[in-house]
Amino acid sequence: MNEASEPLTDSLGRVHTSLRISVTDRCNIRCYYCMPADGIQFLPRKQLLSFEEIERFVRIVAPMGITKLRLTGGEPLVRCELPTLVRLLARTPGIEEIALTTNGLLLAEQAGDLRRAGLDRINVSLDTLDADKFKRITRRPGLEKVLAGIAEAQRVGFDSIRLNAIAIRGETEPEIVPLLEFALAHQLHLRFIEYMPLDGDGAWKSDQVLSGERIREIVEEHFGPLEPAPRDDASQPAVDYVFGDRSGLIGFIHPVSQPFCGQCDRLRLTAEGQIRNCLFSIEESDVRDLLRSNADDDPIAKLVRDCVAAKKPGHGIDDPRFLRPAKAMYQIGG
Repeated sequence: MNEASEPLTDSLGRVHTSLRISVTDRCNIRCYYCMPADGIQFLPRKQLLSFEEIERFVRIVAPMGITKLRLTGGEPLVRCELPTLVRLLARTPGIEEIALTTNGLLLAEQAGDLRRAGLDRINVSLDTLDADKFKRITRRPGLEKVLAGIAEAQRVGFDSIRLNAIAIRGETEPEIVPLLEFALAHQLHLRFIEYMPLDGDGAWKSDQVLSGERIREIVEEHFGPLEPAPRDDASQPAVDYVFGDRSGLIGFIHPVSQPFCGQCDRLRLTAEGQIRNCLFSIEESDVRDLLRSNADDDPIAKLVRDCVAAKKPGHGIDDPRFLRPAKAMYQIGG
């Protein structure tokens, strides 16, 4: 096996097969757990990687074992002509799956084109089914557009749609049962994600975290016992459960209370071309300059390998010495 095709392995032996690609830091809502309400300075368009630059980067890392891609933002659907990027990536040798994380506001009008371009899976962020609460959390209206987007995505053939709900103590508890009833009724996979210190206002506190274990207790009080679901991929962040009657699936992502860093296989590429080996990394590796200086593939591949090799054992949120990233979630890529 030559160096170009050796797996992307860090010092702890974790093999990296998944790449999250942020295509923009812009968003059409302002969720308080992700972005400030105002005063945001978005990146100028010229600083964002072009579709061709993203495609080249993926073409370089695919032989090193990257098989799964996820497009994120900001809100990826505000990036013009996103199906064009999906089409480019779908034809890259070695890429087996392309997924998208979206807030769903623009999904109804783009779902068909994305499906035809080769997108495989969609995750939709949805924290509540109450329109007033939706507006308070996102600081924008639009719940009906999100629900319409989910319906249209199902209509055009997406059969693997996940709902992601952020779990915040004092906020999420009343939403658990309605969201789960909605997911079960529409055959959607609902996952609750613990609130992480990546909000734009820097106001996160550990006592705001609603643990997955507590949510599971609430679910079982209303729906009966949950049973562990088969775990086909040890690196997946969610711990999934099925209901006793096998009527549906629910997942819990515990980055704070039960970190899954030991099985992490993810690498990140930010919208402006910075490689990150961890969501909570305070260091980045600049690949944009290499891409724009007509560098050969080898130095780009070396930069990726060096970044992965430097990956720490874990994010360290529970460590008193933890330093939160200077960037918020929308600037990194969810």
